[in-house]
Parts: sequence; structure tokens; C-alpha cells
Amino acid sequence: MSQQIIRDLERQYMKAERPHFEIGDTVGVHVRISEGGKERVQVFTGTVIARRGAGINEKVTVRRIIAGEGVERVFPLHSPQVIRIDVLRSGVTRRAKLYFLRDRVGKATRLKERRAKRRQIAVVGEETVAEREAREAEDEAKIRTAEEARKKTEQEEAKRRAAEDKAKHQAADGDPGDEADKG
Repeated sequence: MSQQIIRDLERQYMKAERPHFEIGDTVGVHVRISEGGKERVQVFTGTVIARRGAGINEKVTVRRIIAGEGVERVFPLHSPQVIRIDVLRSGVTRRAKLYFLRDRVGKATRLKERRAKRRQIAVVGEETVAEREAREAEDEAKIRTAEEARKKTEQEEAKRRAAEDKAKHQAADGDPGDEADKG
């Protein structure tokens, strides 16, 4: 029971769209940074060397070389600070963790590119699972009300046509029953 409650709470904060990338891919992680009162987006581009965790705790380690120094950052995938992740290049690897790249320098850090199926851009949406479910429920309610309004309009139109047809038939036949009632 308590595990279910925890999962429900976590689901509220998870992003609806999960990025699709693999170990060895070169990615650009768009991170929201606030300095003073200002907020901006900074892109950290590097190679994915590790991925760990599950659910709300899923994290990815991205490594890049800046001014001859290796820099690694760990990004929680479901963090509101991570806006989106772009896959720039897919690399071929045979390992789950690429920690051996830490010992390599220069061109030796490059990975062979996966050419078979090149992905475009995988985007992490800012919408959480709970927000998506609420939006879908709201959309379904709108569709239902629109369908009910359409059915009601069709019924009213059918009644109007039936009344017009009845009036035409009575006028064309010269229905004596109506005249007898009047007189």
C-alpha cells in the first residue's frame, strides 16, 4: 500500500515524454540556470557515459572536454531544470558504462557512429504525467460535451423537419379533420 502511494506521488512529478538516447550518444542537455533574478538556458553538449536509476530517480552522466579538462555532469532526467535533451549523434558501444573514456585523450575519446538508424531529436517535455492525464481527461470531457451538443442539435433538427413535413402533408391533402375541429 505505501509503495503504491509513493509511486503515485512520484508519477505526479515525472515528465510525460522520456528522451530516447543510449550510452555513447552525443547529446545536448538544455539546462535552466538562474543567476540573480535572471533565468537562462544553457546547453551542455557531451557523450553519455552512464545511465542509472529508475523512475523519478533516473540520472544520466554526460562527459565533455573543456579546455583540455574532462568535465562530467550528472543530470536527473525528470528534474524541472532539464528542459530537453537533443540527440546530436549516435555512438556504437558494447558496454553499459563508458568510464574508460576518462583515461583517453583527444581523438581516442571518439566513438564510432551508428549509421543504421539515425534518430532526429528526442525531446523531454516539461509536462508531467499527472498534468498529461489531467489534460487528456479535460480533452475527453470537451469531446463528450461537443458530441452531446451535436446529438441534441440533430434531434432538434429532426423534430423541426418532421413538423414541417407534417404541415406540408396536411396542407397538400386539405385535411378535413382540421377544418372540422375549427368549425
